[in-house]
Amino acid sequence: MQDKIPSNSFFYKYRFWIILLSAALLLEIPFLSIPLKWFESYFHEISHGLAALLTGGSIVKIQLFPNGAGLCTTRGGSNFLISFFGYAGAVFWGVVIYWFASMHQRLAQIFSVIIAILLISTIVFWVRDLFSFVIMAVLLSMTLLKFKLQNLLYFQLSLQLIGATILLNSIKSPWYLIDGRSLGDGAALANITTLPELVWVCIWFALGVLGIFFLARAKP
Repeated sequence: MQDKIPSNSFFYKYRFWIILLSAALLLEIPFLSIPLKWFESYFHEISHGLAALLTGGSIVKIQLFPNGAGLCTTRGGSNFLISFFGYAGAVFWGVVIYWFASMHQRLAQIFSVIIAILLISTIVFWVRDLFSFVIMAVLLSMTLLKFKLQNLLYFQLSLQLIGATILLNSIKSPWYLIDGRSLGDGAALANITTLPELVWVCIWFALGVLGIFFLARAKP
């Protein structure tokens, strides 16, 4: 069944901010927030991998951990772009997922199929450990279970919520790099460019904020 939000309703007018606030609240709920953080971690790591592939390198393996961390091991390619596009890619995915989910209810279904195919490809080609397999299987199940929703409005809203949580996590998570240990993507970019790690964290944060304002103004 297909349904629409009345165009004169309060929710229709402020739906982006309501969904964003709902996503922020969900990310603070223990246990319930874990798979949502796994989504952000997955799109962060696959962005590293895609950057490697697009610059002539390869993906060796992708790992996701129960605490929400992840690791993409690559070979070759542009070290700068691979390091940069982890957090930047998560921002991109968050915006694109929300955008496509908002454009049309059928487009939300099509994009969910694309996400499912990407997850399956990752499992088949780049997952090498049991923890990562289980986490990927959970994400794939969450993606496919939405197709059980008979009301396409609920399908659309659930995908919008996932896009919003990915975007919010991509804004928050770079700040964890400022821990004095000089590890992670920011430290890697600092070594490559000589710009301080904090500069890269601020750039990623700014990209995430721009993503929010883009979606808020576009009102897809």
